[in-house]
Amino acid sequence: MPLVALTLLLALTGYGYFGALPTFEQLENPESSLATEIISSDNVVLGKYYFQNRTNTPYHDLSTNITKALLATEDVRFYEHSGVDLKGLFRVLFKSVILQQDAGGGSTITQQLAKNLFPRKKQKSKFSIVIIKMKEWITATRLERNYTKDEIMAMYFNTVDFGHNAFGIKSAARTYFDKMPSQLNMQESALLVGMLRGPSYYNPVNHEQRAKLRRNTVLELMLKNGFISEQQCDSIKKTKIELKYQREDHNAGIATYFRETLRLELNKWCAAHKKSDGKSYNLYRDGLRIYTTIDSRMQRFAEEAVKEHLTDLQKQFNDHWKGRIPWAEHPEIITNAMKQSDRYRELKEGGATDAEIKKVFDTKIKMQLFTWQGERDTTMSPLDSIKHYKKMLQTGFMAMEPQTGYVRAWVGGNDYKYFKYDHVKEGKRQVGSTFKPFVYTLAMQEGYSPCYKVPNVKVTIETPSGPWTPDNSDNKYGGMLSLKEGLAESVNTVSAYLMKQFGPKAVVDIAHRMGIQSALEPVPAICLGTADLSVFELIGAYGTFANKGVWTEPVYITRIEDNNGVVLQEFIPKKIEAISEETAYLMINAMQGATLYGTSARLRGSKYGFTNAIAAKTGTTQNNSDGWFVGMVPNLVAGCWVGCEDRSVHFRSTSLGQGANMALPIWGLFMKKCYADKTLKVANTDFEKPLTKLSVEIDCSKYQEQKSMDGNDDFGINN
Repeated sequence: MPLVALTLLLALTGYGYFGALPTFEQLENPESSLATEIISSDNVVLGKYYFQNRTNTPYHDLSTNITKALLATEDVRFYEHSGVDLKGLFRVLFKSVILQQDAGGGSTITQQLAKNLFPRKKQKSKFSIVIIKMKEWITATRLERNYTKDEIMAMYFNTVDFGHNAFGIKSAARTYFDKMPSQLNMQESALLVGMLRGPSYYNPVNHEQRAKLRRNTVLELMLKNGFISEQQCDSIKKTKIELKYQREDHNAGIATYFRETLRLELNKWCAAHKKSDGKSYNLYRDGLRIYTTIDSRMQRFAEEAVKEHLTDLQKQFNDHWKGRIPWAEHPEIITNAMKQSDRYRELKEGGATDAEIKKVFDTKIKMQLFTWQGERDTTMSPLDSIKHYKKMLQTGFMAMEPQTGYVRAWVGGNDYKYFKYDHVKEGKRQVGSTFKPFVYTLAMQEGYSPCYKVPNVKVTIETPSGPWTPDNSDNKYGGMLSLKEGLAESVNTVSAYLMKQFGPKAVVDIAHRMGIQSALEPVPAICLGTADLSVFELIGAYGTFANKGVWTEPVYITRIEDNNGVVLQEFIPKKIEAISEETAYLMINAMQGATLYGTSARLRGSKYGFTNAIAAKTGTTQNNSDGWFVGMVPNLVAGCWVGCEDRSVHFRSTSLGQGANMALPIWGLFMKKCYADKTLKVANTDFEKPLTKLSVEIDCSKYQEQKSMDGNDDFGINN
């Protein structure tokens, strides 16, 4: 009679009398939130966007250690039953009901998968619990008909929670051991499988001893079921738990600023693109694969270079201002920063008086501070923390392959956890002398040689607001300077001379043609770099010189795939022939002077020791508020900006505040690391000359200025 009743109950459950069961379509395509992965050009996962940190792993990418550990612990007859293990079920009933012993749950791996894929609602009555169990049995048998055993095993590992926001085996392996699932050894596998009984209770990060005992229980079960030998079991049980724990977090890992910029753009992409069901893609649930141009090795080198240099530079800055207040003449910097803080707004909205607010900001509290020596737990007033950060030097660094436009490294700031503002693409600062090459490009385009000489005297240009006469930064004048010397030494009179020849509109036009996107005011002073530009657009524009006159749009995504590997979109950069190949080469030649004897000559010194061809330009703005450097080799253009958040906070001397001291060292350190890694194949050869003969002489020892028949300079054209 009980058997008949059970059979009838199963039949009614199967027909949906007690509620719908998963449909065939749901079994074929079970819903689960999958993390979107950001993948580097060298196939490293840079980070993820997720609702649940889960990425599917196929069976062939699972270590045999992890599958054996699961079988021994959860379902040793997995490959023998059809979803429900009747023998195991009767064993559980016998031990728990008759012998009153704990015999485990008796659920097979497939039943547990059914529960994970189609979660049960909380039920109170015993009858409802029985119905839920029957639904899981039926769903398990249907899963067995739809999938192979290996597929079910992989699906199970992809659905389980390992704690610390690690859903699925791939996320768990990365979070706890910084490994792929295929690399997990025996003790790591036993530890992870042991956690499934209680991800929080047996978590090795918070409860190491519990986790170890549970791991050893799994090992004993593996021994009992013949998966490991007694010697292996005893040996592994004696080992300590060794983790490489790194919780995946939007504030941590590499390329954090890049990942945030990418996230904002991908959200727009998802909103504009539809899936087959007509719904827009969801960046946090649909498991997209975003293939980027970032090279993880270059990215790490860039971040290391930034940290190494700014650690030293910040110390210089602090020593430089010791006993003084950098914003003494601009106290509103601190007041405004306080009023812009969340703490101030919350207090104001809560009705606090100015006196009460001041007291809060003057009262010391426990907090964490960013320092280049690492996070520091301290007790400090909120007002003092504002002052701490206002003295902090910031940076933006980018490296790009000029021929393809591929962005290889992107450092948007010091630490994304503490400084959310991206200084590569979002931020724009005055570029100083790094703008001068656009002015010189006009001269080369019009037939000037880098060897053409002009007098080093003050130049006056009439403007609607009156005469404009720029000074040299060193206030030295006299003699003649070649264009190459003028650019190498960043002499303002030479730039002003060229501006007077060609006019500001022509300069603006050529800068835009070479990739500068920002609006530029056509005034004479633009030749000295009064414009505010981003690192992103400046590096992209300089790529035109290294790419033989062709501007290639900087790109950082190559393709987007869905979670099945279907390509949804590929990205191809725009290309524009901005200047002639000869003009580009003449500018490369002119900018090489900066590293040979000009403002960037320290790259040839013992600290960096570069002997190869490098074209470069430094930039320093008024009052040393902004330091810039851009350097080029044939297949890589990289550059950076360094300065404080507020322009009024800066070094007081040009020797410390110039681009050669603030920004150049980051480039130098980065390139040294790149050259040390031979797999990167960063060029150390000369820049390639145009195939056609140059129309001007660039060997200044042979160059002679001549007069043409009409009495005008021919700028050294070879006849």
